[in-house]
Amino acid sequence: MAYRLRSVGPDYTETAPVQLAFTAEASAPPEAVFEALADVEGWPRWFRQVADARPTADGTGREIRLRGGTRFRETVVAADPGERYAYRIDETNVPGLRALLEEWRLVPWHSGTVVRYTFALDGTAVTRASARLARPGLRRAFHDAVRRLDRRLTTG
Repeated sequence: MAYRLRSVGPDYTETAPVQLAFTAEASAPPEAVFEALADVEGWPRWFRQVADARPTADGTGREIRLRGGTRFRETVVAADPGERYAYRIDETNVPGLRALLEEWRLVPWHSGTVVRYTFALDGTAVTRASARLARPGLRRAFHDAVRRLDRRLTTG
């Protein structure tokens, strides 16, 4: 991978120049949603854009390949069972990114979960503008992923 990104922590969702946040409801409980998020190898089964995913560094890292060829080496920066799963991108083949953190927050709601996803990044001016323009596509991808994940979790 050609591009090394700046190391950021879980609080980057509050300070990043670009913060895109989306919410969705799942009927599965937070513990089940968290377990699916922490099962890195399972992501391609419910997140259409993920072509391949594997844990690294004894589970504290991830290698992700998206459909279309985008690749990421990541570090898990928060794994709070039933509450939060977050990872920062350390290396990628995408030019223009300077820092990127993705966070999944889980809040109990009735018998299910409210899932809040935050995509926090910094990059060149073109990259920041492109991310903002990609908001509708990211929203659709997130909602589709939560729907598919919930279906997997509630139908066995």
